Amino acid sequence: MVGVYHLSKSFGRHFALHDINLQVANGEFVFLVGPSGAGKSTLLRMIYMDDFPTSGQVVVGQFVSTRMRRKTIPQLRRRIGIVFQDFRLLEDRTVFENIALAMKITGASMGEIKRQVTEILTRVGLYHKRYEYPNALSGGEQQRVAIARAVANRPSVLLADEPTGNLDPVVTRSILELLFKINAGGTAVLMATHDLDLVKSFGQRIIYLENGSIVRDKEMIFIGDLREKIEGSKVSEEARKLKEHGITDDEEE
Repeated sequence: MVGVYHLSKSFGRHFALHDINLQVANGEFVFLVGPSGAGKSTLLRMIYMDDFPTSGQVVVGQFVSTRMRRKTIPQLRRRIGIVFQDFRLLEDRTVFENIALAMKITGASMGEIKRQVTEILTRVGLYHKRYEYPNALSGGEQQRVAIARAVANRPSVLLADEPTGNLDPVVTRSILELLFKINAGGTAVLMATHDLDLVKSFGQRIIYLENGSIVRDKEMIFIGDLREKIEGSKVSEEARKLKEHGITDDEEE
């Protein structure tokens, strides 16, 4: 399980995140949605402890941010898979080698590496590309390799930071289907996105970030409201006016 408790993060006088509270259960799939600059990437960095909160704490399994030591961070990273928008593959390594490296770092044997990488590449549909280099792959194929690398060590949690941001709609759909397949195997997935089409297409839990704060965390949300928020409308002000007239979200539902 991932838990974030009263987390705030400031850079100088600017608060990137303010009093964030959320939990992601084992095996859950959650969308983290919000416009650029809302704090999505910063929150993910707090969870995989690339950076630490100004106040509050993050809990990932037995790892607690306020008790972490530098030497224990690699142990945490074995529990977490991370996928980025820009793939971050090693250009001088083949597809097979990119995935194998993630396992070598943990001390896996060559036999185990060969078995696991072969299995993963088969699952993501790229076994036939195992000897290719990243620059010979399409964007969608590179992202599949990045996902394969992220799950090579069988993490309990997969964090995906705008993994479909640079991909066309058809490829985006295939990447989402792959993430859902991974989730169906028991891996919790927390995916940051600003893409409303993804939100509309799947009935998963959605956490909405705005200006560094969680403004909505619900199983189902009003897509119209969400679109207005992302396009910069004054939904928050409208919601305040509705509340003044005694109309709440619950009544709208």
